Amino acid sequence: MPTRDALAQARERGLDLVEVAAGAVPPVCRFLDYGKYLYDQAKREKSAGKTQHHGELREVRLKVKIGDHDLALKMRRAERFLKEGDKVKLSVMFRGRENAHPEIGRALLTRVREEMSEISTVEKPPTMEGRFMNMILGPLSSKSSQQQRQPKREPRPEPKGEPEVAASN
Repeated sequence: MPTRDALAQARERGLDLVEVAAGAVPPVCRFLDYGKYLYDQAKREKSAGKTQHHGELREVRLKVKIGDHDLALKMRRAERFLKEGDKVKLSVMFRGRENAHPEIGRALLTRVREEMSEISTVEKPPTMEGRFMNMILGPLSSKSSQQQRQPKREPRPEPKGEPEVAASN
């Protein structure tokens, strides 16, 4: 169909003439409301982002003289954060004369790292920053375990790129 005739039909219907396959001979076009198409596409992208979990950085603060029960409580909290998919920043705070003994804080962080090694990986080893010694733990990637549980599905073919607008009203 000649381009002029196609444009005339599009105007009669109140739609746009959109080029779908420019590389084809002859080029393939279709009638559609391009504004509505863009709106629907933006709406789909926005709703797809709602279900995704973006890993945050959660902080758990410890002190050098922490008791065993208190440490267990803080580790349970850090474990919950890791299982939710968040990264955990463990901070040991030094006060006064405690600054002279950073090896105590390093030993505390090493103990936590060893006890949580089954569910986490060290993303940043212990480093001293001011009066805090920090270490960042990240969750183990659970993609391999999810792939084992869920059967593989064929992905839907997506249209390649946005269709180009040949002409509008």
